[in-house]
Amino acid sequence: MPGRVDAEQLVKAALEGDRSSLARLISVVERGGPLARAVGRLTYPRGGRAYSVGITGAPGSGKSTLTDRLIAEVRGQGGQVAVLAVDPSSPFSGGAILGDRVRMQDHAVDPGVFIRSMATRGHMGGLALAVPEAIRVLDAAGMPIVLVETVGVGQVEIEVAGATDTTVVVVNPGWGDAVQANKAGLLEIADILVINKADRPGARETHRDLALMLELSTFGDWRPPIVETVASTGQGVAELWGELGRHRAFQEERGALDRRRAKRLEDELRTIVTRRLEQRADSLSTSASYDSVRSAMIERQLDPYQAADEIVDGLAR
Repeated sequence: MPGRVDAEQLVKAALEGDRSSLARLISVVERGGPLARAVGRLTYPRGGRAYSVGITGAPGSGKSTLTDRLIAEVRGQGGQVAVLAVDPSSPFSGGAILGDRVRMQDHAVDPGVFIRSMATRGHMGGLALAVPEAIRVLDAAGMPIVLVETVGVGQVEIEVAGATDTTVVVVNPGWGDAVQANKAGLLEIADILVINKADRPGARETHRDLALMLELSTFGDWRPPIVETVASTGQGVAELWGELGRHRAFQEERGALDRRRAKRLEDELRTIVTRRLEQRADSLSTSASYDSVRSAMIERQLDPYQAADEIVDGLAR
């Protein structure tokens, strides 16, 4: 099979600890295509062990500094950690750390840390499908913790951050930040809420607003805690790390983690099927049979629903 040997070689090298091969694998799944599928078939059976944490919030909330501090927290306890810095607004990253994420480069020479930016690179399903594949690659390579940091709070970022084992939503003190987070749908995906830059005016009011919004929301057995941090100094980061561990233990003890991961895979499968059907529909739209159906509809021989039935029937052939 074309590409099979390259995929096997790359995966083998990455599993043996070669970081350049691991970076190349992330690029492969970022682009999608036959080689990415071959990589997926090799890495998927080797996964299921890594714990993923999504970190999202408005630009400027200090997510990158917080992520940097979490890296140091994990390394201080002797653990390994990978970071996927996700930026859907950039058409190409080449793996470079973007913008204010450059401080994370301090960890680049640490063999226990792997950091990679991901951007829109033409994957059929975009980042919503490419990021889970990248997490599985890191999982297969033996990374026990994967931090997924998003650049903003657009729909793609919310989907990406929400499709992890624990989702951390970061806000700043000040009027309206908590309200905007609620409007953006962030509270719906939050497992842990962080008020970063909590040494600034308005932190108490923001804490109060978030607590009130949580009171008015419906949750299961887990109620998202509110953690105050000052990432620039490291204040509160150990508490945040502790809450991450508490949420993980909570899920594992109740079987909720397995259910969450199963639901995530079901959603991914549905998305893949939908995208493939869309591709087939697009290809049919340039065919002679489509033109015939379209003409019949315009001439009122078929109504739009009958025309759609004709086209959908063509998908099944």
